[in-house]
Amino acid sequence: MRHLLIGSTRAGSGKSATVLGLAFHLQALGFEVGYGKPIGTFLSRDLPEVAESEEADVSFITQTLGLSPEALRPTLLQLDRHIFQRRLLGQDTTDYGDLLRQYHGHRHGDLTLVEAPANTAEGALFGLSLGEMADCLGAPILLVARFHSLLTVEHLLMAKKRLGDRLLGVVINDIPMDEYRETVIVLRQCLESRGITVFALMPDHRILKSVSVAELIQQLDAKVMYASDQISLDDLMVEELKIGAMDVNSALNFFRRSYNKVVVTGSDRLDLQLAALETSTSCLILTGQPFMAEEVQQRARELGVPVLFVGRDTLATVGTITNCLGQVRLHEGIKVQCIREMMAEHFDFELLLSNLGLVLVK
Repeated sequence: MRHLLIGSTRAGSGKSATVLGLAFHLQALGFEVGYGKPIGTFLSRDLPEVAESEEADVSFITQTLGLSPEALRPTLLQLDRHIFQRRLLGQDTTDYGDLLRQYHGHRHGDLTLVEAPANTAEGALFGLSLGEMADCLGAPILLVARFHSLLTVEHLLMAKKRLGDRLLGVVINDIPMDEYRETVIVLRQCLESRGITVFALMPDHRILKSVSVAELIQQLDAKVMYASDQISLDDLMVEELKIGAMDVNSALNFFRRSYNKVVVTGSDRLDLQLAALETSTSCLILTGQPFMAEEVQQRARELGVPVLFVGRDTLATVGTITNCLGQVRLHEGIKVQCIREMMAEHFDFELLLSNLGLVLVK
């Protein structure tokens, strides 16, 4: 049984999306794919919605790929403050490496994709860091990084020093389209000249950074003041966030510079609500008191724009929306299709199969 570890340089790099895209393509080629995530996401009290979403990704991947129970590998531990404290105090002496080695006992499938921790160090306290997992499973590592600048190369070079020959190659996500061609040439030449195989250099995509209105309702615990029966909130995507807190003349110019946006403003700011509805707005969120003026409801109905109310303050509301837009959430079908298309176009599957020793049976 072959295993491939999907790791990353830092959280939010796109591991889950890469796993999903790889599995879809391998299944289409006729390979039986298994999946496991030995370490569950760290449950943060500061950002519980992020942790919950990432754990939901595991179930989503399983269901979307149609994996049987035999194709799944168990999660060995769920990181939280309690388990860390028990480990630090010596109360937890479990040999998690021994538990991980039991993955070898699963004979189902041609390749198991193992989703590693959020970065190269996470899990070290339990003997389950990225490198330790690779040693335990005898598995190569496909490392996923999100592009921030050309300095991303430095993080990958350091990862290469840490991981050595265990590093099979890299995927770099989120390269800005306006500099994609030039950046790809520089990145590929630099990395390959230093012995790092490049499997994919992925451009950014507005759909992957968006979030559905339905997801916003769930994350914000929002009340729906108005929504058209003709529009699915699961398919209505938000790409940008704007805060309405200025005079109406400035607001119109401000709002016109953004498309498919969510606008957050006070329920008492009728002028800003109407200004937002005159521009490309996917969703209007009101804070303060649960009140919507008749003029706003009428205009929202004419345009088919949903209006939500959130009981928390504007700052907290904006923070949650920002976190949503900063994560590649897989749960929307439009994103799944986007990932499949992008992987098919930019990922070198032939090179991957060759390096893994997988033979395509035609």
